[in-house]
Amino acid sequence: MTAPTPPPARSHERPPVYVIGGGPGGLAAAASLTALGVRAVVLEKSDRVGASWRTHYDRLRLHTTRRLSGLPGLPIPRRFGRWVARDDVLRYLEKYAEHHDLEVVTGVEVTRVDRAADGSGWVLRATGGRELRSAAVIVATGHNHTPRLPDWPGTATYGGKLLHAAEYRAPGPYAGQDVLVVGVGNTGAEIAVDLVEGGAARVRLAVRTAPHLVRRSTLGWPAQRTGILCRRLPVGLVDRLAAPLAKLSVPDLSDKGLPRPDTGLYSRVREGAIPVQDVGLIDAVRAGKVEPVAAVASFDGDAVVLADGSRLTPDAVIAATGYRQGLEPLLGHLGVLDPATGRPRTQGARTLPDTPGLYFQGYTNPISGMLREIARDAERIARRVAADPAYGGRRR
Repeated sequence: MTAPTPPPARSHERPPVYVIGGGPGGLAAAASLTALGVRAVVLEKSDRVGASWRTHYDRLRLHTTRRLSGLPGLPIPRRFGRWVARDDVLRYLEKYAEHHDLEVVTGVEVTRVDRAADGSGWVLRATGGRELRSAAVIVATGHNHTPRLPDWPGTATYGGKLLHAAEYRAPGPYAGQDVLVVGVGNTGAEIAVDLVEGGAARVRLAVRTAPHLVRRSTLGWPAQRTGILCRRLPVGLVDRLAAPLAKLSVPDLSDKGLPRPDTGLYSRVREGAIPVQDVGLIDAVRAGKVEPVAAVASFDGDAVVLADGSRLTPDAVIAATGYRQGLEPLLGHLGVLDPATGRPRTQGARTLPDTPGLYFQGYTNPISGMLREIARDAERIARRVAADPAYGGRRR
């Protein structure tokens, strides 16, 4: 039997590729580069990999299947089940870094990325006065980086308890309380269900725009696989096909305050609104355990004022209002960010003409699954970098 061919030896003669961020995107990119013999150094500002995952609420599970969520070179273990729990994601990421023998430097925060003076590459400025140079940099600080709290009038003087979903861990502290969850994305929907199951006395869900609700799995067929297929089809066709399927699989909740959306499912996805995968919200709304209400308009003393003029005085308000990528201090001066959203103007193996060698990984939330696309982009980026003469020009 012929022995398997080992991966190319790492080269220490050239500056490494620096990967900023030790989450799934950064680790996947580093492993893919290592497999092609390109030295990659992951710079992580916290003391461990997967830092953002450690701050998510306790009951979180992937909405994508285990088989379609593994990163390059190491499947997620079967014992973690089909829908992998947060703590098992962390175990997997730690094992992933160990399995691939990745160079991960913790406790180092990159604060600014600049073009080298001679135009030959990049200079990273990091904590401790470090200046690191490389021909290629992969930015992978994470899609959910900086909690975003809307600038509601009256927030500064609100007398009640207001927190972002990033601060929510478990329902225990809210048992017996009246809680308003703001935002009906996947996070808000799941926290609302968690509160109900954890004994909150009343749970209301403030809805600005009615979401598309989909079953996480139907007769064993995961919604993620449908999402993968949809990416290859025209937007209008997917919208037309999705509408009757939604009526068959999801009950009409209009009388409960959660009407069906008036825009197509895939049209909304293209605008950045991912469907809400049901993990108990539908049954909770039908049973009256989660009460949809109008969007939050402002705060007034101890009251929350809704868009329909009604006033609530909940014990706690949990804002599941999303995140910013927080990339402006790092590289906002380079013209690589969309001015409206703050997200990178390019993604994966594509680079902008004025910033060759600067790659972004993990800043989209596609209907086909974030981890799946992270894995695919990591391999594409690695092939592109390995083909660069600065790294030996190896084409794969």
